[in-house]
Amino acid sequence: MNFFRGVMGGQAAGPQPSGAETIQKLCDRVASSTLLEDRRDAVRALKSLSKKYRMEVGTQAMEHLINILQTDRSDSEILGYALDTLYNLICNDEEEEQDEAMQKQSDDLGAQFTEQFIQDPEHITLILSLLEEFDFHVRWPGVKLLTALLKNQGVQVQGIILVSPMGVSRLMDLLADSREVIRNDGLLLLQQLTKSNAAIQKIVAFESAFERLLDIITEEGSSDGGIVVEDCLLLLLNLLKNNSSNQNFFKEGSYIQRMKPWFEVGDDNSGWSAQKVTNLHLMLQLVRVMVSPVNSPGASASCQKSMYQCGLLQQLCTILMATGVPADILTETINTVSEVIRGSQVNQDYFASVNAPSNPPRPAIVVLLMSMVNERQPFVLRCAVLYCFQCFLYKNQKGQGEIVATLLPSTIDANSISAGQLLCGGLFSADSLSNWCASVALAHALQDNLTQKEQLLRVQLATSLGKPPVSLLQQCTNILSQGDKIARRGSKVQTRVGLLMLLCTWINNCPIAVTHFLHNQENVPFLTAQISENLGEDERLVQGLCALLLGICIFYNDNSLENYTKDKLKQLIEKRIGKENFVEKLGFITKHELYSRAAQKPQPVFLSPEQMLFDHEFTKLVKELEGVITKAVHKSSEDEKKEEDVKKTLEQHDNIVMRYKDLIREQDAQIQELKEQVGTMTSQSEQMQTTVTQQLSQIQQHKDQYNVIKLKLGKDSQSQANSQADSQVNGLQTEELSQLREDLEELRQQHTLLQTQLSDKDALINTLRSETAEGSAASDNTEMLKELDALRSQVHSQATEIDQMKAERQELLRKAEAVSSEAVSSGDGSLDAAKMAEIESRLAAQTSETERLKEESKSLSKSRVDLDQQLAAATSTAAILQTEKALLQTEVQESKKEQDDLLMLLADQDQKIHSLKQRLKALGEPVDDEDDLDARDQTDDDEEDDDEDED
Repeated sequence: MNFFRGVMGGQAAGPQPSGAETIQKLCDRVASSTLLEDRRDAVRALKSLSKKYRMEVGTQAMEHLINILQTDRSDSEILGYALDTLYNLICNDEEEEQDEAMQKQSDDLGAQFTEQFIQDPEHITLILSLLEEFDFHVRWPGVKLLTALLKNQGVQVQGIILVSPMGVSRLMDLLADSREVIRNDGLLLLQQLTKSNAAIQKIVAFESAFERLLDIITEEGSSDGGIVVEDCLLLLLNLLKNNSSNQNFFKEGSYIQRMKPWFEVGDDNSGWSAQKVTNLHLMLQLVRVMVSPVNSPGASASCQKSMYQCGLLQQLCTILMATGVPADILTETINTVSEVIRGSQVNQDYFASVNAPSNPPRPAIVVLLMSMVNERQPFVLRCAVLYCFQCFLYKNQKGQGEIVATLLPSTIDANSISAGQLLCGGLFSADSLSNWCASVALAHALQDNLTQKEQLLRVQLATSLGKPPVSLLQQCTNILSQGDKIARRGSKVQTRVGLLMLLCTWINNCPIAVTHFLHNQENVPFLTAQISENLGEDERLVQGLCALLLGICIFYNDNSLENYTKDKLKQLIEKRIGKENFVEKLGFITKHELYSRAAQKPQPVFLSPEQMLFDHEFTKLVKELEGVITKAVHKSSEDEKKEEDVKKTLEQHDNIVMRYKDLIREQDAQIQELKEQVGTMTSQSEQMQTTVTQQLSQIQQHKDQYNVIKLKLGKDSQSQANSQADSQVNGLQTEELSQLREDLEELRQQHTLLQTQLSDKDALINTLRSETAEGSAASDNTEMLKELDALRSQVHSQATEIDQMKAERQELLRKAEAVSSEAVSSGDGSLDAAKMAEIESRLAAQTSETERLKEESKSLSKSRVDLDQQLAAATSTAAILQTEKALLQTEVQESKKEQDDLLMLLADQDQKIHSLKQRLKALGEPVDDEDDLDARDQTDDDEEDDDEDED
């Protein structure tokens, strides 16, 4: 015990041991003591020496302390001493009285001991297991130790915790601890744990971190809370920044809606505490993280929509227009509103409708622009207003049109200040920063909007009394080229850079604006002079922008001005500047040190007003145009013609492709519609099939129930059976009699129909007989008539059979009625079963016979139809033959008439021959008569016949 008294400050005789010796003895006691009290006292002594003799305790006692944590788990007091000692060794407490050298040495010791401790990953796992102890003296030192380890070697410790089973979950339990000290230090631990580690951030988020942190913020008083609210907000920023998965989880969990109460400020905004300013600043940063331009467009748009729907944007605009808000909070609120409305048409429209609480009310945009062009306002506030105006016009053609419309002569209101008037005032102000801000703001009103570029050409400005107004484009070029005459404002680099950016944006992709610019005879000489001169470093950027402006005049030139066509401008560059020199001067823009800084993000962030030279959107324009302008300057006219032809061909191909795409979309829509119809019909078919199945099952159930009832009825008493049988027989007789009457009536109708058809066929047969008796096809018709006769005889016989069946059925009906009357009159139900069976059998036989006759009648009717068709064909054939016969008779008559005419001609000829012969005879000439000639001819014929007989 004397040893411990000496260590703890007691008086002891003899020389005092050194610190290293004391620590060595304490370490030996920790390692060799068997009593827990001795080890506890030794560890407590090491804790008291650990700050003063940090190096000695760390090098000698580290292993012993870790061994205590592993072996003495049952004693919370010794565990707490050991953890506190390790914390003192590893933690780098910043003390004000220490100089830089001492602080650096302390940091090096902390890093050295941390690296020694985490060489074995099981040591981190050991600390995590100790955090499960609920004892305050164990849990709190463990939290502080793990936080210190993460501060010194964050990446390595994060990796060990990440692979440790339930490691992150154990740390999340600290937020639910009822002791505020442990909960608050747990927040600091989680801040260190979640730094720059997306995997751990996701695990923490899915362990209900958002819900717990928002609850703590609400419990602590939101923006009016203390340092705990700040710690919660810092942890939320760690979880959400650059982590799209957690951002989506935060939005889907409807946590954005819970942020709205944070920004409810009262009317009296005086006396804001420093903590409240810090809290609200972090809350605004949290909103900006959700809608940051670096996020994916879809995620930002979704969050912007949620913020508008829950009223968060409206609450931010209220702070924006409130009075008494601190300047840094107002600046951050403007930046936050800017990113909430950026690219969202609904939010931009709402912002355009916000009015400041003034008399008369003014639009919020006008009030903000007044601050931007006011040189007495803070620089960061003016930058924030410019960013807000840029975000309001980003992808907002409606807003761009409204801003440009305030500059047009037809819409100017002399009694109120408009946004256009403020921009023009800033454009021509004596303050170069106002010139630059107004130029950039007006350029954003023209960004990617050809209509507004053409509309802005109509703007006229009154320069002085007695002089005609000049266009805004002309005034901008005048400031550039005649800086000395206009109060030397054009000589300032910042002003000229702003005006050149405005002109480049204005005439870019607008041939009409290029023509207006070239129409001023002084512009091109000014640009060539600026580019060709050898100026200092400050003027190089102006030269590069002049080269860019001249290159745009070449690239978007429609050759409408004869003196400034594309070819002539190229020749001018080649003669006055040189193509290589022109391209070199054009490259000065991207080589400027401030160009890359402005190209990183849309928000204009500058350390001083002198650094405001480039706009983010303009850097994208330069990147797009630099290459094409370089090619355009080096190209010949023939190459340009070829490129134009290729462009036209590509446009035609694109049009064809677009048409096919539209056709494919229409077909896809039709296919989708048909698929939906098929799906609907399939579902309907399945429903109907289900209904049919249900109905079949119900029918089967009814059948089963019917059979059961029949069986039950068959087992009843005989007397009940007899009476039921009598009633059933009477019922059956009545039903059968009704059925027999209906069948008899049907047979009568069929008989009448057959008689009618038979008489019609008889008349048809007689008609055919009379018609076919005269034709050449009489034999065929006769055969048909025979077949019809046979058919008629069959029909007659069938009719006879039907009459007989009718008579028999009537007889049966009469008997059945007699039997029924007897049964009814007797009342005891004693019916002769044999008679009924006989009647039923005869009725069944007649019914079957009737069916057979019906079938035969159908077949005969079919045969009759076939014969009618054949007879019609024969009749048509006979009619054709009659027509041919009439034609032949006509020809015969004509031939007879011709023959009579010939005979008359022959008779006249014979008469003439005879008279001529008579005259020859009278003249004494020998003449052969016809009789002699005929006799001679007969003799010759006989001789020829004799010769033939001899042969």
